[in-house]
Amino acid sequence: MPKIIKALSANEVKIAKSIEKDFKLADGGGLYLLVKTTGAKYWRMNYKHPITKKSKTLSFGVYPEVSLKRAREKRSEARKLLGVGIDPIEQLRADKVAQADTASNTFKVVADKWFDKRVADKSKSHRERTKRLLERDLYPYLCNRPINDITPAEMLAVLERVEKRTVETARRARQVASQIYRFAINSALATSDPAAYLGESLKAHTVKHRPAITDPAEVGKLMLAIDGYKGSPVGMAALKLSPLLFCRPGELRHLEWPEINWEQKRIEIPAAKMKMREDHIIPLATQAIEMLRELQPLTERRGKYVFPSVKGASQCLSENGVRTALRTLGFDNETMTPHGFRAMARTLLDEVLSERIEHIEQQLAHAVKDANGRAYNRTRHLPQRAEMMQRWADYLDVLKDQARCG
Repeated sequence: MPKIIKALSANEVKIAKSIEKDFKLADGGGLYLLVKTTGAKYWRMNYKHPITKKSKTLSFGVYPEVSLKRAREKRSEARKLLGVGIDPIEQLRADKVAQADTASNTFKVVADKWFDKRVADKSKSHRERTKRLLERDLYPYLCNRPINDITPAEMLAVLERVEKRTVETARRARQVASQIYRFAINSALATSDPAAYLGESLKAHTVKHRPAITDPAEVGKLMLAIDGYKGSPVGMAALKLSPLLFCRPGELRHLEWPEINWEQKRIEIPAAKMKMREDHIIPLATQAIEMLRELQPLTERRGKYVFPSVKGASQCLSENGVRTALRTLGFDNETMTPHGFRAMARTLLDEVLSERIEHIEQQLAHAVKDANGRAYNRTRHLPQRAEMMQRWADYLDVLKDQARCG
């Protein structure tokens, strides 16, 4: 008959004293208390490997840190694993590796990987804006949290802190967090995206359109004021070219001399510098070519930038360069901004000059698709766009002359 083992009592474990040699107090199911000659008491469990049937010993910790009750719970957990053919020791090792992976894959670690792979090739302004958002709005609260442990409730609490300061930034922070989680899921570092459906839990974003002058008579006054602006040659050229090119202010400021194709009479901006990450062509009207030719001997020999900074040719014109010039002329931020030249062109080209909307949108470097849903390439409708740009420049001259005549 098999030997019947009487279960230990809590008092027996407590009063067990060391003797001249180590001894064991069995509790059944392979569990026993090993009492060392030093008086230390260790919980152990003997079992056979479920496949090899080799005898093995599992450690459960030291008494009294691990009580009799907790030791029995550990024995029960181990026997459940054995019941499904899993070695408890091997499972413990796997759990430790998983815990180590979880500890190393914090939100910041994964976010930094995402930034290096998905944002590093974006424009400088986009990189700086995203980095600033991470460091100011997400890292302070999520930095050291294992990315797979963050819950939707925890993410929402972080976003609501940001929302108290600005709704727009909170919504942008949610988008960035969701992009990081999609990257983590694809990299097998997370199983779900806690930010995916939090947009509905945030306040609705109210779109604030950038101020722009779109009334033809007022545009004429603006062009007349610009024509009379007195400043540095670089500042004057940047201001006068802004309405003619109506590209994004950052694209204008970062324009380089090698990007001007004099023979083809156009500017060719590489995809790396564009918001939509596609090459962009700006046909040059005669007026724009004349302005660039006047500026060329002044700045081309200094460096690559068409509009270099006053601080040095290695930098481009400040983002406030054109804005400051507009303020000097009396146009504040509530009336006209550098970005407003784009809205001005789009409105008048459509409503006054009746240009085709796809030509306008392409020239604005917006995503435009044909009737079959295919995106237009950068050279589509280029001859028509070149003609449109010349008509636009001529129209601005007409408005300016009308303003001059009162």
